[in-house]
Amino acid sequence: MRIILKWLLSAVALLAVAYLYSGVQVASFGSALIAAAVIGLLNMVVRPVLVVLTLPVTVVTLGLFLFVINALLFWAASGLLGGFHVNGFLAALIGSLLYSLLGLLIEAALGGLVPGRR
Repeated sequence: MRIILKWLLSAVALLAVAYLYSGVQVASFGSALIAAAVIGLLNMVVRPVLVVLTLPVTVVTLGLFLFVINALLFWAASGLLGGFHVNGFLAALIGSLLYSLLGLLIEAALGGLVPGRR
């Protein structure tokens, strides 16, 4: 139940990012659902590999390179999907920052709403 609720709220967050920032476009709620799922899968599968491979750069930049990794994954998701478009790397960076902030709010809200989680 928690996963489905987080997925739905992540799709709403993606629509909010598209509404707040013109560099990100989402065609419909269905496209947002698919895009949220693809972003989640990329973050689960590809992100850990990229973090390990770029560990020296991440250490030198004091962790700031993780923002670049997030932006690249956000941009990659838009390249894989038809109803989700990002206008370039800078738009991906801004869009991924907004999406991450909304994701933090979702996690905080779900932590208090879903029973059995502390």
